[in-house]
Amino acid sequence: MTETSAGPGWYRGDCHVHSVYSDGALTPERLAADARALGLDFLATTEHNTAEAHAPWARLAAEDLLVVLGEEVTTDDGHWLALGLPQGRLIDWRHGVADGTLARRLREVTDAGGLAVAAHPHAPYPTGTLRFPLQAFDAVEVWNGLWSSDRPWNADNEAALADWTRALAEEVPRGRWRPAIGSSDTHLVDQLGIPHTVVRAGELTVEAILAGLRAGHSWIAGSTSVELTFTAGAAGRRADIGERLVVGAGHVTARAEVRGVPAGTVGFHTALGEAHRAALPATGAGAVTARIPPDGAEFVRVEVRHPSGAMAALGNPIALAPTAG
Repeated sequence: MTETSAGPGWYRGDCHVHSVYSDGALTPERLAADARALGLDFLATTEHNTAEAHAPWARLAAEDLLVVLGEEVTTDDGHWLALGLPQGRLIDWRHGVADGTLARRLREVTDAGGLAVAAHPHAPYPTGTLRFPLQAFDAVEVWNGLWSSDRPWNADNEAALADWTRALAEEVPRGRWRPAIGSSDTHLVDQLGIPHTVVRAGELTVEAILAGLRAGHSWIAGSTSVELTFTAGAAGRRADIGERLVVGAGHVTARAEVRGVPAGTVGFHTALGEAHRAALPATGAGAVTARIPPDGAEFVRVEVRHPSGAMAALGNPIALAPTAG
């Protein structure tokens, strides 16, 4: 909606937002104003089982704020996000694990050029816990902010992170893995953007943003004050978040540059677990580098945590390949 002329770059956006058109307390106008004040580049409207907000949101899109139309498909067996729907398009939510119709609903999203995201897999209420398999979706909402408005990270998110990491160890060697996203699931004031997803895209358009999310060229920020750059290199080659690095027989050099996390910690994780951890200075700005043996690693990803242990930033992995084949 109202796609902009902005070129290649990293764009910040909240992919899970509710307004008064379902069970949120704020109007689209207030949410759009808050997004601009925070410095977000895009928002996704994801009301529960309705497309009524599409038209009001479409009118609010402008050069400085991209709007992605979507829906939170809210079933008795869990919730999932349909992002990038045509205006007025509604995905039927009357399906469950037992009836075998999820695949048909997901195809509707794919055929429309959209992205299907497993939402808050461990949300602490009966219909919020996802019973559908994570492997059915394009991406996983590993970090959801709704149930942690007073705490930026909680046990439900920690459980989703553990599930996602285990899946990565199986999926990355096969060449197809499900990226992580983070969203506020905003319903009330002062929730927007906590957390949000930072996406590398060729331009600020719905198609480009969804492509970046689908490819895993993204990381999750606990707030707009947090900045992260994460790369890995080996044998003269370099890869960014979501990319594939051919490592050969040598070590992998992982590097994270962080701002906005005073006295935090940076951890590099592989399929074998945490490979390296280092502290950030009190200023919250610093760089951490580590040499990681590639044997059994399969991938490397980064976590940045506050001194309390709460997450501040979480990156999608860089896949590690032993050969160019």
